[in-house]
Amino acid sequence: MMTLYSATTCPFSHRCRIVLFEKGMDFQIIDVDLDNKPEDLAVMSPYGQVPVLVERELILYESNIINEYVDDRFPHPQLMPADPVIRARARLFLYRFEQELFCHIDAVENGTPKVAEKARAAICDNLTLISPVFAKQKHMLGEEFSMLDVAIAPLLWRLDYYGIKLPKQAAPLLKYAERLFSRPPFIEALTASEKAMRR
Repeated sequence: MMTLYSATTCPFSHRCRIVLFEKGMDFQIIDVDLDNKPEDLAVMSPYGQVPVLVERELILYESNIINEYVDDRFPHPQLMPADPVIRARARLFLYRFEQELFCHIDAVENGTPKVAEKARAAICDNLTLISPVFAKQKHMLGEEFSMLDVAIAPLLWRLDYYGIKLPKQAAPLLKYAERLFSRPPFIEALTASEKAMRR
């Protein structure tokens, strides 16, 4: 049985919970209080961060690595593309999400007002840039739900909570977000604290 150490409001933990629920398998989630971390977390993750996945002798940290492992281990439904070329492109997208979107989350959550505002603007600009894609297709990689949708969903869920207001031209992206939020595994993966982020 897999065990996921997860924080109730952490967007990276949220990603891993979505994948576990998408796979519909047996797993256990242990809620970690980030202000009072258990000592074994420091042993499992050199950065003392969540999420951490434990399965027998295997310990993984870093949400994208955890999610690819779970996808390989339980291939149905497959979330990473089977084709090596498209899979490589998907990995590049995942990398870009970290570099252009998720790298700003810490500043939004913990930065000074000025730093947080700059981070919000960067996220807003980068999301607005990808919005036109969804005027033509249902998901990031076309018609099928994939790991890219999993990766970006926690950020889209938190836009209001983070005080990020998207411009009118991002309407296709917001419609896409609603499609993601209506998926039963997405709803199941939400913690009470995350549900409270959107009223």
